[in-house]
Amino acid sequence: MKQLAIIESDPWLAPFADAINGRFEYFESIEKKLVTEGHTLSDFATGYLYFGLHKLSDGWIFREWAPNATSIYLIGDFNNWQKHPDYQLKKMQNGIWEIRLPEFAMAHSQLYKLLVQWDGGSGERIPAWTRRVVQDENTKIFSAQVWSSIQPYVFKHLDFKPKTEPLLIYECHIGMSSVEEKVSSYDEFRTTVLPRIAQDGYNCIQIMAIQEHPYYGSFGYHVSSFFAASSRFGTPEELKRLIDEAHGLGIAVIMDIVHSHAVRNEVEGLGRLDGTPYQYFHGGSRREHPAWDSLCFDYAKPSVIHFLLSNCKFWLEEYHFDGFRFDGVTSMLYRSHGLGEDFNGYDSYYNMNQDGDALCYLTLANKLIHEVNPNAITIAEEVSGMPGLATKVEDGGIGFDYRMAMGIPDFWIKMIKEVKDEDWKVGNIFWELTNRRALEKTISYAESHDQALVGDKTIIFRLIDAEMYWHMRRGDSTMTVDRGVALHKMIRLITATTCNGGYLNFMGNEFGHPEWIDFPREGNNWSHKYARRQWDLADNQKCLYNALGEFDKAMIALINSIPQFNETPIQKLWDKEDDQVLAYQRGNYIFVFNFNGTQSFTDYGIVADKGEYKIILNSDDNLFGGFDLIDQSITHCTLPGTKDSFGKEWLKLYIPARTAFVLKK
Repeated sequence: MKQLAIIESDPWLAPFADAINGRFEYFESIEKKLVTEGHTLSDFATGYLYFGLHKLSDGWIFREWAPNATSIYLIGDFNNWQKHPDYQLKKMQNGIWEIRLPEFAMAHSQLYKLLVQWDGGSGERIPAWTRRVVQDENTKIFSAQVWSSIQPYVFKHLDFKPKTEPLLIYECHIGMSSVEEKVSSYDEFRTTVLPRIAQDGYNCIQIMAIQEHPYYGSFGYHVSSFFAASSRFGTPEELKRLIDEAHGLGIAVIMDIVHSHAVRNEVEGLGRLDGTPYQYFHGGSRREHPAWDSLCFDYAKPSVIHFLLSNCKFWLEEYHFDGFRFDGVTSMLYRSHGLGEDFNGYDSYYNMNQDGDALCYLTLANKLIHEVNPNAITIAEEVSGMPGLATKVEDGGIGFDYRMAMGIPDFWIKMIKEVKDEDWKVGNIFWELTNRRALEKTISYAESHDQALVGDKTIIFRLIDAEMYWHMRRGDSTMTVDRGVALHKMIRLITATTCNGGYLNFMGNEFGHPEWIDFPREGNNWSHKYARRQWDLADNQKCLYNALGEFDKAMIALINSIPQFNETPIQKLWDKEDDQVLAYQRGNYIFVFNFNGTQSFTDYGIVADKGEYKIILNSDDNLFGGFDLIDQSITHCTLPGTKDSFGKEWLKLYIPARTAFVLKK
């Protein structure tokens, strides 16, 4: 058997070649079982065109898979929510139920559910494949909704291709995107936030909480209806228009897709759709996730694979999403869900703890997604570091385009919380930001939504804390605020400019959004105060929030201006721990950082390629909340090298304390 490229690229994987080859062969065998001769995975993943409610030229057809059911009725406001023989489904083969209805039997916007009966019980259920679910404002009850007669949205930008050099992701949540204390909408986001993202230079938005979820405060991670775009933000047409207009602005749109688990709810979700606890999920002790209060899919079942793969294709085809960030991949990969594991060696990945069926599903999903759209983007949220996750399927990998560099935000939190400023080791910082596997691209980030949740703290909050309430006006800052503003910029600049695939920022964090995220809940009297974004702070030029936002915009513009950024090697030029000064090069650009909080340096020597250099971005610029200590008009010429310059010449620079700048040759 030909050795897979993943093993050739990493000699430490050689002892585990049998396990890696076995996983790859298992994937190939499952694919052959699912895909009939002459067909593709894309042909297989079309369940959404068959199941659920569909309008025909002469009426309606509805289908559901419920193998344990003994009878099923459609109930809704069209039959006064009563079991009626005209709305009884007929049992077909393989646990499939079907009903055909005349056109007058139901109408657009009417509500409905299933009344499912099984031996020993019955219950109302929302269909698994429904595309629209709404909640009654008064009773808070969820129901499926007939959605058919609205004028179909016609996409205008059909030839859009994402820019990925690098991928600059703006992670966002529709509901909390308004400055007002309310749940915002697709339309409001499109008209007020999308233009901001375009102006800031990000080329991709990652939207959270799209799949319908009963509890708003779950941040969208307890999904109930996998094919329904959350109606609390608006209509399907409004979401499609948002995506289309983003494409018109050159912005890709990916969604947080949750295939790692499902909400436990039985009426709203898949919990016991046909009366059994294991229709879509594991039985026994593996059914419930021990930490997430949710249910775990059984990826060994062909019907589950069909459901989830169809879900991937549906969002690509129906809404023109450009790909997915798969949530909770670590939980999928291991029978322990990664809980209590330290993953301190390769033995941690290749043992009986590994879930081969989940690995197979993820490989199938990545192959399918890129088959449907070769330009699609897939990202794994995965913390264990399993090799090959972001390696091509044909090379023996799982097939993701990128993996989240989840160790980086953890590293920054540890540095800020536990290490004194004078003990920050610049060599260690550089190593942590650039230590990654060959053949795998990563998404670097200093913080995401995770660090902003109530109970945790954003970087700006950790750096400044309560003083952000009183001293964030220009000219009224304190030493604490000055330190926080300086480090906020430096942490972002070094994290973004050392990426090898992409960079991610969570909505509002670019300007140091104050406080935390706390969704309306009983404990806060159902308040939206902390589930919104205070854009007015970013727009107020008298505030240092505005300065941070301007720096982020300039930083992203710089990255966008560098051709083939990902392909440009990162070369460390200078690393002096005692001074806390670091410099590295990418192509014609040199990035200089002085993390020293008390000492500025004059005529500081850094080795560089011979030539002339100009500063093109400076964190100490007054526009960015700095002190204008650097004369940016100066052209810096290298000086002849010495035996200590490693064949290069010397750049002599003035580097103020807690300052970073970028030079272009």
